[in-house]
Amino acid sequence: MTRIHSSAVVDSKAQIADDVQIGPFSVIGPNVQIGAGTKVGSHTVIEGHTTIGQENTFAHFTAIGGPPQDMKYRGEPTQLMIGDRNTIREFTTIHTGTIQDGGITRVGNDNWIMAYVHIAHDCQIGNNTIFASNAQIAGHVQVEDWAILGGMTGIHQFVRIGQHAMLGGASALVQDIPPFVIAAGDKATPHGINVEGLKRRGFSSETISALRQAYKVLYKDGLSFEEAKVEIGKMVIANAADSATAEKLSQFHDFIAASTRGIIR
Repeated sequence: MTRIHSSAVVDSKAQIADDVQIGPFSVIGPNVQIGAGTKVGSHTVIEGHTTIGQENTFAHFTAIGGPPQDMKYRGEPTQLMIGDRNTIREFTTIHTGTIQDGGITRVGNDNWIMAYVHIAHDCQIGNNTIFASNAQIAGHVQVEDWAILGGMTGIHQFVRIGQHAMLGGASALVQDIPPFVIAAGDKATPHGINVEGLKRRGFSSETISALRQAYKVLYKDGLSFEEAKVEIGKMVIANAADSATAEKLSQFHDFIAASTRGIIR
């Protein structure tokens, strides 16, 4: 049975699963869908064309599905889509997309989003990420699976953060972070491979060693960016017998090869 506090304002057109909990003084708009097992804290606003999956937790005072902070926005019915089992803490804001991009802001599954985080229009967030308190990401940013953003980080629009990457607290990021890399600084710079994080997630010692070698090729061997891409491509082929290692090297290579803003160096 749905548990909606008597002071909450839920539009009659909203689609709310039977067991959703909605706290005091929260507001749910007409174009909102909320899946089973989701809990919405007090004083939360969920608006816009927003679809929310199952077993999510929204803490008090979150603002979800608001219009994009983009001066070109003219009220188009763009969307926000949030997956399953996400924890979204106090005062977090997540906005819908714009028609200048795909029109959809996406947040995947099993993400841990702490207080005061801002996720702007058209961002694409993967699964199992962590956003520490006050991480702020501008529009069109991509954050891949298992990435970690430290507290008070600021991310420039259109930047990509690769899978298993880690950005230290109070960092400013203006270019892409390749997968598996640790970065930090008021203009973020690379500081090696996220070895401890990869160990915790079951990466073999062989795969970690190969990724450390790829990092050395890209950052330490004095090669140009184009030369480094070629050498890392050769590493993918050389490790073909170890499919897991070859796959991760390929992800590293393909990410940097696809970069349009350039990678941190």
